[in-house]
Order: sequence, then C-alpha cells, then structure tokens
Amino acid sequence: MKAAPEAQKRLLDLAELDAGLDRFRHRRRTLPELAEIEELSKSLARAATQAIAAETEAGDLAREQAKAEADVEAVRVRIDRDQKRLDSGQVTSPKDLASLQSEIASLDRRQGDLEEVVLEIMERREAADAQVADLKVRRDEAAATLAAAEERRDAAFAEIDKEAAELQDRRPAIASGIPDDLLALYGKLREQFGVGAAMLHGGRCLGCRTTLSIAELNRIRAAAHDEVLRCEECRRILVRTAESGL
Repeated sequence: MKAAPEAQKRLLDLAELDAGLDRFRHRRRTLPELAEIEELSKSLARAATQAIAAETEAGDLAREQAKAEADVEAVRVRIDRDQKRLDSGQVTSPKDLASLQSEIASLDRRQGDLEEVVLEIMERREAADAQVADLKVRRDEAAATLAAAEERRDAAFAEIDKEAAELQDRRPAIASGIPDDLLALYGKLREQFGVGAAMLHGGRCLGCRTTLSIAELNRIRAAAHDEVLRCEECRRILVRTAESGL
C-alpha cells in the first residue's frame, strides 16, 4: 500500500486523537462514583428489605396485641356480669354462690394472666416500632447518599461527554486527509491492537517500544517515501518522520 508521507503523518494526529477518546471512555467506565453507587445500591436494598421485615413484624405484633386486649376485655365483661349477679342477691343457693365466686376468682386470675401477656406484647411491639423507625432513617440516609453519588456521576459523565464530543468533532477534519484504504487499514489495526499507527522515533517503534534491528532499519531506509510500512514486531503502521533516526 502507498500513501503520501503527509497523509501517513496525519495518522499520528488521528492516533493521538483516538487515544484521547479512549482515555475519555476509560474515565467514564472507571469513575469512582460507579463503584460507590453499586455499593450504595446494595446497602439501600438491604436497608429497604430490613425495614419491610421490621414493619411486618411490628404489624404482626400489633394484631397480636389487639387480639390479646380483646381477650382481656372478654374476660372483664364476664367478670362484670358475674359480679353483678353476685351483688344483685338473685343467687341464694349456697352451692350456686360458691360456684359463682369460684368462677369470678378464676376469671380474675385469667384476666391477670392475659394482662401480663398484653404487657409482654406491648414491650416487644415498642422495640419493633423503634427498630422500624431506626431502619427507616438508615434507609432514607442510604437513599440520600445514593442520590448524591448519582448526581456526582451524572455531572462527571456530562463533563467527560462534553470534552469527548469536542475531540470527536475534530476527527473528521484529520481523517479527511487520509486515503480511504489507509484509513480502513488503520481502523482494522486499531480494533485489533488499540493503536493503529505509531511513530518510528530514534530507531524505535513507539507502538510496542521495540528497538528495530539494523537490518530492519536498513529495509525501511530503502523503502520508498510513500510506502506504508508496518512494524515487524507489533504489526502497527509505522510512520516515518524527521525524528525517526533514519
């Protein structure tokens, strides 16, 4: 393949520009905020799951407390009813009186036991409600921290994309001075190696940092100025300049 030396030198400008674009893409992929957001998202998910579990437990305890209180109220109603019968004087049989008094005493004990159950449930519910409140605060804090990190990420993306777009806008002007076949070769090599063209500087390929042999340098010296050369080591396009040491 042949191309004017000036067109070949334009490859170096294009390679430098493309390297700049690659750096922008690398910055975009490796922003510290991305790893931070991933960890914060996991923390938020855990906090949300824990909050839901705590709310479920608190709800179950609320229903358990309501049932226990209803049981206490039912026993209290029975005690009131039996006490009224006892106080009314309607029950005159000693046997019936003894039975009624025994039932009232039994119901009193039952009421005491149920009230202890209610108190125990209330204590557990109070602890559960406190846990719910704490987990909600942690969840909201995690959400706020995540939102702040996402805002920083978006600002960094916007800055990177703006600079990359400005660089990309310069590419057509540089590429326009390069023949299509040479540009296609450059693009193919860039896909393979990341860098499609490199300068020969002081007898060394700056693409792979390899110092060329004397035989290879002699071959290059003998090549026509418009011959498109390739580095024998890395196979990138090797561009000759006044600094090539030839």
